[in-house]
Amino acid sequence: MSNQSEFRISVETMRKWHALAERRRDHFVELQRSGRWRKYYKEEAFLGQMQSAMSAPDAWAELAERAGTQEPSGQP
Repeated sequence: MSNQSEFRISVETMRKWHALAERRRDHFVELQRSGRWRKYYKEEAFLGQMQSAMSAPDAWAELAERAGTQEPSGQP
């Protein structure tokens, strides 16, 4: 039983990180759209951050999905 609740917390945490990554992606899209990124970044640094922000939600979604479909083993 203990393992199941720890497992649920883990998946829940991954979903929260996924939501945060989506908000970060949306923020970077808005920075790019408005041109405000120029106040905070040099172009090369912004492009690197934008690439990271665009790929992070997919990675977190995949991790949460995989963790949600796995059965807890019940072994320590």
